[in-house]
Amino acid sequence: MTSNIFHCAVEAGDLETTAKFYEDVLGCRRDNFEEGKWIDIDFWGNELTLHSSTPRSQTHGERHHVMMGEVVVPHFGVHLSREVYDRVKASVKKTVGFLDEPYIRFPNTEYEQETFFCEDPNHNVLEIKSLAKIAKM
Repeated sequence: MTSNIFHCAVEAGDLETTAKFYEDVLGCRRDNFEEGKWIDIDFWGNELTLHSSTPRSQTHGERHHVMMGEVVVPHFGVHLSREVYDRVKASVKKTVGFLDEPYIRFPNTEYEQETFFCEDPNHNVLEIKSLAKIAKM
């Protein structure tokens, strides 16, 4: 049996605070957990594991120049349908705000996408995007 579900584990700082961000702001749901140690988040069909850790006080990445932007690395993210992307974008705008405001990358190409960056409460950087066309990955 094979699986194409992606798994990513990150430091969460205060576990409950960070888990609530993924639930209340992004609309994800909790899954498996070990009380006080880690929580799995259903990250749009992928497994994001939040591990309790010492909270960070700032973003821990650096900016890298890529076409049409200076992005924080490391970061992780997801490609969403336009409908879900718009809902998540509105929720982030209303609650925690953007690390990098939404913008269009690769306009008028097969890779055209709208993307934004935000941070969870432990300063893990997320890139949320919606592709104009279905990806060939």
